[in-house]
Amino acid sequence: MIYKMLPTKEGEPQVFARIDDDGLCRVTCVAEHPEFQEYLKNGGELQDADGNAIDGNQFIKELP
Repeated sequence: MIYKMLPTKEGEPQVFARIDDDGLCRVTCVAEHPEFQEYLKNGGELQDADGNAIDGNQFIKELP
């Protein structure tokens, strides 16, 4: 499983798509989503829409 940043329009929140091992997207979320935060904290892979690796640390926020 990986997360990919989806293209957005100016002023809209960044949306991420979870791509499962079978290549399907079953979840989309924003950076504050707890599952997404945990995934990044555990060293999960984040890519841009073109498949290039991105440092996910900028999206890690404190969980409630």
